[in-house]
Amino acid sequence: MPRPDSDMIRGTLDMLILKVLSLEPMHGWGISERIQQMSRDALQVNQGSLYSSLHRMTREGWIRSDWRVTENNRRARYYLLTRAGEARMGVEHRQWARLSGAVDDIMGLT
Repeated sequence: MPRPDSDMIRGTLDMLILKVLSLEPMHGWGISERIQQMSRDALQVNQGSLYSSLHRMTREGWIRSDWRVTENNRRARYYLLTRAGEARMGVEHRQWARLSGAVDDIMGLT
């Protein structure tokens, strides 16, 4: 079965989540929506993958969470970027730049 075009390269989800949370604290659904919006609908985040990453990044200390009331007056867990998360976002971005540059180099060869 072919994979949809919106599949993310393994490992990029953490970087995208960290970037989105660097803009403002958000709940899980908001993170997913912001990634989709910022990518102009090119990327859609699987909810299972999203929450798995959020839990792992919380354990790593890159993000933390607290309960807040949403704009719809519902309680939701909001995720916030920590200083360790800011540093990790820099590492992830540098790794992505190196990887995407290498792919560009290969694809430019004919």
